[in-house]
Amino acid sequence: MISSTDLARATLRSLIESGVDTYVLSPGSRNAPLSIALYEASQKGLIDLHVKIDERGAGFFALGAAKASGKYVAVICTSGTAAANYHPALLEAYHAHNDLLIITADRPARLRKTGANQTTNQSHIFGNIPTHDHAEIFDAASLLTGGPIHINIQFDEPLLPSDEKDWLAGISIKAGSAEAPKESQLEISPNSVVVIGHDRGIFSVEAINKALAGIEHPVIAEDPLSFPYAIGHASIFLADQEIRKALKPEQVIVIGRTTLSRSINSFVNEAPFSVVIDPRMESIDTERSADQKLFALPKLSGEVDDKFLASWQGAYGSAAQTIESDSQWSERTAIRAICENLPRDSALFVGSSRPIRDVEGFASPRSGISVFANRGLAGIDGNISTAFGISENFERTFAILGDITFQHDLSALVSTPSNSTTIFLIDNNGGGIFSTLPQAGVAGFETIFGTPQNTNLEKLISGFDIPVTKVKTASDIERSILRAAKGLQIIIVEVPAREQMAASMKEIYQSVSNAVRMGDNFA
Repeated sequence: MISSTDLARATLRSLIESGVDTYVLSPGSRNAPLSIALYEASQKGLIDLHVKIDERGAGFFALGAAKASGKYVAVICTSGTAAANYHPALLEAYHAHNDLLIITADRPARLRKTGANQTTNQSHIFGNIPTHDHAEIFDAASLLTGGPIHINIQFDEPLLPSDEKDWLAGISIKAGSAEAPKESQLEISPNSVVVIGHDRGIFSVEAINKALAGIEHPVIAEDPLSFPYAIGHASIFLADQEIRKALKPEQVIVIGRTTLSRSINSFVNEAPFSVVIDPRMESIDTERSADQKLFALPKLSGEVDDKFLASWQGAYGSAAQTIESDSQWSERTAIRAICENLPRDSALFVGSSRPIRDVEGFASPRSGISVFANRGLAGIDGNISTAFGISENFERTFAILGDITFQHDLSALVSTPSNSTTIFLIDNNGGGIFSTLPQAGVAGFETIFGTPQNTNLEKLISGFDIPVTKVKTASDIERSILRAAKGLQIIIVEVPAREQMAASMKEIYQSVSNAVRMGDNFA
């Protein structure tokens, strides 16, 4: 039988040599062999080691680091309920196809179902996520084939080392050799529209720019901050059925998933012919429907119908003029101000629920920002931790989170990032998105949907000894971005009540609709 110390060392050495250099550890007893090995590797400067006491937050922190780096990030815990806390982050990583490596320490298999303390069957505990259960030395690097992986390692006592040998001597990190994908061509019709989902089908912005370089067709991007050539505010003016009809394409090409707005999904569903480009259809979204399915990103080509393009550009211009003239202080104008003033080469994490929809609908297309979000399953859990993980890869990171999302992950504030990180906290005292959905106005709305927490957020944040300020104008937001310093700061964005926000949202949608109809003769 191999000792637990040797098993941990061999596993870690294999991972380091394969290029895994970031590890997130939650303390425990059964994972002691790995914890000690990780510390020794970090002391030699071979890895970056982060210690997080809350496994759920640790999983999302690792997820954020994996999203930002594009490489596997490992997160390690002890046995029992500790492992189960990784499930939310794993599900997000599975549906977004992020490279997250979960390593759970386990007791020997012989102790399962015997009543042994802190022992459950951790093998295949995460359902669809591949599990590799080991009690002997194995080639850990060979398991890193893309997407989330779970390694469950059985450690028997003794759990502490009995030697002081230099097990990291002569370690050699192997350079990766990614095979260049074969480039194909896709000819599209003159009246076609390209729709880029927020997760981009796991393709990079650079790869999509290259694929679209040969066309001039209208492009809709759920993330307008990554594609400056996109038609902005489409989710707003396409909410009007008559405008959708007037701008209806012969063909729609969807890259990734469209997960945000009902108007965009209606637009896609109403197109006579649809092409979906997303490699996840091979293993995750196998039941997705489309007239043509592609698993790799082709180079698009084809002439555009000038009259069709002019109609789209006219709609964009009319919508942009209306939205730019909207000076009423609100969530949307606050988020618009944030997006306009973010410095180039910084990162932005956008929280689920209302903020990400406001970015899609009201932010002007631009470039220079690396944008991230948890769109695999679009949960509000672990959003602060994910943003902190992303911040490890950028000098300046910003996040936009709702107040319920923020309070959902408060334990992350125990261990804050060292790089400049600013969280804009949209404070409308509750679940703002529900005020804009059909649930608004039902009996008991405030109790079961609005869920006001009535929390003094400034006092709560100050209790963590974190700098916090309040803003309530666009100029306040611009100044707070310019002042962003090293470490974490939180900006509470005070906005009108949710009911007022929902009412003004209807007004701006109607104003945009009227402007587009009149300006482009769609009435």
